[in-house]
Amino acid sequence: MKSRVIRVSRQGDPSVMDLVTVEIAPPGPGQALVRHTAIGLNYLDVYHRSGQVSLPVPTGIGAEAAGIVEAVGGDVSELNPGDRVAYAGGAPGSYAEYRNVVADRLVTLPDTISDEQAAAVMLKGMTVEYLLNRTYPVRSGEFVLFYAAAGGVGSIAGQWGRALGARMIGIAGGADKRALALEHGYEVVIDRNREDVAKRVMELTGDQGVPVVYDSAGKDTFDQSIKCLAPRGYFVSFGSTTGPVPPVAPSTLAAASLYFTRPTLGTYTASREDRLASAEQVFSMVEKGDITVDIRQRYPLADAVQAHRDLEAGNTTGSSILTP
Repeated sequence: MKSRVIRVSRQGDPSVMDLVTVEIAPPGPGQALVRHTAIGLNYLDVYHRSGQVSLPVPTGIGAEAAGIVEAVGGDVSELNPGDRVAYAGGAPGSYAEYRNVVADRLVTLPDTISDEQAAAVMLKGMTVEYLLNRTYPVRSGEFVLFYAAAGGVGSIAGQWGRALGARMIGIAGGADKRALALEHGYEVVIDRNREDVAKRVMELTGDQGVPVVYDSAGKDTFDQSIKCLAPRGYFVSFGSTTGPVPPVAPSTLAAASLYFTRPTLGTYTASREDRLASAEQVFSMVEKGDITVDIRQRYPLADAVQAHRDLEAGNTTGSSILTP
């Protein structure tokens, strides 16, 4: 079987991605052949393509997708051809029409979740689930500061936090993105282009600071994030869109007995039990209407280069998907 796929021959700018046609072998032991119907676009893909996360090349790219099981390996008993499935994480390679996937990573989709919803929400939603439920368990009534509030993860986090009863403070750039974040659960959205973020946070919290900051920006916002925290607060660094966070001296944390952590989805969903539990919580939040899947950009697979350019330039809002 032949499949169009995106290949990365060397890590670098978006132009290193090429659309090629390859031969797909029948699924081997423990695998399922999936025909993708929708593919998630995530900033993690940028890290993999650019070299911020080192990968052996040539390589596939893409961390999540939804689709239909076409065939299964001889030892796979939990899946059948025709099953609707989705996955997030694992080895890159979801930018493809067809792909052999480790069956253990696949989650069967409920009838209430569409393929596009699954591809747009699974990785981002599971990220929000572990951040707000497990990395720092957010409690009702607490202030929470979340970066990139108008983005894919941020839009879900605002809604999830509101459902938990938290007082969500978002950070976004510009009036349009502020308005979008306010539509997605944030009580207040600070304009990073026009306001002093730390000063505004202290005004909002009565000079107490927030108990937790979820920072996906990295290098450029580290000092600012530290200034926003209450004593014994948690600095949760889960991304680095502006570059890696600088080395953290213990003395930086000691002044207010702060905690610093750099969690990853891979660690929090390492076991199948954790993956299924996290995905089930995400789908449940969608089914209950606590979060909506806001797909604002759709790109053909052949336009993956443009999709990455738009993502890196900050020209996307909400979630984006690729269509095979």
